[in-house]
Amino acid sequence: MKMMLLLSLLLPGVWASGQQETIPWEGMEGEINLLLERYQAVGLSVAVVKGEDVLYSVGFGHRDSDRKLPVTANTVFPIGSITKSFTGTLLGIAESEQRLSLKDKPALYLPQFQFYNDNMNDLIAIEDLLSHRSGIGNQGTSEVFFPNDDKLTVVQRLRYLPPQDEVKNSFSYSNMGYTLAGAVLEQCSKQSWEQNLEERLIGPLQMSNTFTSLDKTKATENFALGYGIHQGAVEKTAYQRFYSQAPAGAIKSSVNDLSHWMIAWLNQGQFAGRQVIPEAYIRKATSLQNVKEESYEKDSFLNGEGFGWRLRASYGHFRVGHGGNTTGFSSITYLFPFEKLGIVVLCNQDNSYLPYMVADLIVRKMLGQAPMAEYPVVVNDLYRPDPESSGYNEAKMPTHAPEAFVGAYEAEGYGSIEVVEEGEALFAVFPTYRLRLEHRHYNQFYLEGTKDFDNTFDPGFAVEFVVDREGKIEALEIHSQREPVVFERRE
Repeated sequence: MKMMLLLSLLLPGVWASGQQETIPWEGMEGEINLLLERYQAVGLSVAVVKGEDVLYSVGFGHRDSDRKLPVTANTVFPIGSITKSFTGTLLGIAESEQRLSLKDKPALYLPQFQFYNDNMNDLIAIEDLLSHRSGIGNQGTSEVFFPNDDKLTVVQRLRYLPPQDEVKNSFSYSNMGYTLAGAVLEQCSKQSWEQNLEERLIGPLQMSNTFTSLDKTKATENFALGYGIHQGAVEKTAYQRFYSQAPAGAIKSSVNDLSHWMIAWLNQGQFAGRQVIPEAYIRKATSLQNVKEESYEKDSFLNGEGFGWRLRASYGHFRVGHGGNTTGFSSITYLFPFEKLGIVVLCNQDNSYLPYMVADLIVRKMLGQAPMAEYPVVVNDLYRPDPESSGYNEAKMPTHAPEAFVGAYEAEGYGSIEVVEEGEALFAVFPTYRLRLEHRHYNQFYLEGTKDFDNTFDPGFAVEFVVDREGKIEALEIHSQREPVVFERRE
């Protein structure tokens, strides 16, 4: 049964003059509604800018499915990794004021800071963090399983965290890199990342519905709830908390506010007669800083990174953009600098391609491209924990009784895990998660969420207990990074 999610509020398009005009793209709203239905999505919002004008700013569907509250152009959505373009810009502003150089080493601004090895210390500059070429890569085990609000505390872990890719010569997406960039900004400016964002960008760009705090977002009373698909049904999700990763993904905003952001980027950093973003930084950020090793195709012969933006050849045009995925939400921003065209789509559906499909629909109309025959439906299922343990693999039992595995395990750069026994099951207790250890074979288990696990990612990494020469359990390894993370047992 198709869900009745398409009773949408279709606001008229608004031009910069404030006059309401007929939208020139015949049938577009119907096509967007059809995509919304096919994706079983709850709601989305769209804005299109051209030069200094907002051509279109509209909400579809619902921000709250249960209460049938409509999405408007001012509805606030978490925008995920689109945040990275803001963090990069704050550092670009700092450079324009000669408070730092993007070619500086992070250690110049951080007390007692060092990377895992001398090669990283000698080579990694701030600009490498913004273009994902530092080699730091995904450090999710440290950031997600052992979160901390203090950025400076978290980045000091990097002395214990090996690089996940080749330093200075790779594309290795890194939220930790942006955490480090945010820490540099805070030390350089003597203000928090949030204060910098408010004073340097949110205020000057008149983004009155843009926040980093969930409490402030909810205070607007016009905010979207998050949803996803699980086994064909729509389910509500919790909001993601970002802790130290705020510079990588914590902003919440509306398409009306992001229209101002796009206008500044399409007009050499100017908004409402004010130079908000340094023009020199815009040139750097939208120039190729890092190349992704992917095959060239007819319409994809440019594939790389700027600073906080992804650069592509698209539809025969130069495209600058970035997507955002956070629990319950997906989004995309596209800029076409030579056409002075910007498009943003925000959606309250987890891990969904819907924003990309809607953006493609609009781009094709704006650039006079042939329409797609049919758009695919790509939504990844929400992870939901199995409430029942499958017990032990009796053909390949552990080498020790369950109580032998109980204890505290610790790794520098991460934190402490407490393994406890409850009933006939073992559990791994992290600072913010309590996960069941499901047995595979011998001394290998995997992590499984419990009924209280409210995140949408699958935590199911392999966990293997290590036996010393005397037959005692001396460590556990989590196979969640390129090399297993070893947690030594503490008596």
